[in-house]
Amino acid sequence: MKINVSFDLTPEEFRRVMGLPDVQEFQQEVFHQMMEKMKSGEEGYDAMSLYKPLFSESMTAMNKFQNMMFGMMAGKTDENSNG
Repeated sequence: MKINVSFDLTPEEFRRVMGLPDVQEFQQEVFHQMMEKMKSGEEGYDAMSLYKPLFSESMTAMNKFQNMMFGMMAGKTDENSNG
């Protein structure tokens, strides 16, 4: 038996249904402060340093995904990927 249920919700409605906090004002404030620091050229502030951890983790995840896909194309599974 197969049952399909669909919901027509906006992202805001979904956030409320899931009980997630509304962080839009917080995000806007953080973004505003970052922009002010960037514009003022504050000493020691490097915007790219905020993103470095994201880039390295993203690249690691992408490499793992690519290796998994190559392994699948080669006929390997998790059970026999060592040999």
